[in-house]
Amino acid sequence: MSEAVAVTIENGVATIAMDDGKANVLGNAMWDELEAAFDRAEEAGAVVILKGRAGIFSGGFDLKEIGKGAQEAITLTSRGSKMARRILSFPTPVIGVSPGHCIAMGAFLMLACDYRIGASGDFKIGLNESMIGMTMHHFGIELARYRIPLNYFSRAVINAEIWNPEDAISAGFYDRIAPLEQLGKAADMAAEMFGNLDIGAFKGTKNKSRKEFLALLDQCIETDLILPIS
Repeated sequence: MSEAVAVTIENGVATIAMDDGKANVLGNAMWDELEAAFDRAEEAGAVVILKGRAGIFSGGFDLKEIGKGAQEAITLTSRGSKMARRILSFPTPVIGVSPGHCIAMGAFLMLACDYRIGASGDFKIGLNESMIGMTMHHFGIELARYRIPLNYFSRAVINAEIWNPEDAISAGFYDRIAPLEQLGKAADMAAEMFGNLDIGAFKGTKNKSRKEFLALLDQCIETDLILPIS
């Protein structure tokens, strides 16, 4: 793997760590590396821990690539949707671990994970698209509708409200938080918990329960390729 994504597989757990030295922006190079990392994890049949670097999970799409033109923006957005869709249907559990800020497409990746752990502290979590002049794409709206409680949906998707880690649990972005120094232990405990499951039953139940939702997301991906995202 290249410098931005590192993969280690040990004792049935694949740790996929994003670290571009900055905000872990999600551009084409990062998507290439993440796809290859998930390929390795899938081949190994491993539980996945997807984590960021100290202080941040991801700040979202690479806005420099988004700004190259409408077609480039649509293509990059589609790659993000497809990655989130892959996590939602991944055959083994995916644990999202955020050591800090978790914004925009980074927050969508977190929403797609089966279990989400965030670091406590002065961090920001949420969907800021309306704040930065981006109309939410269909895929993002439906993923948010699926994972975010109804009484938080408008606040998150339309109002672009941003939460601290504690409030991000109620808003549906995290399942639990832990002090930064205990985040690794919390991730290991979650991986051990998932390791006790029958993975065949997990995969079957996960995909059966999400069958109609995944079909809807596939339609959204196609629609977002045709219509402008803003």
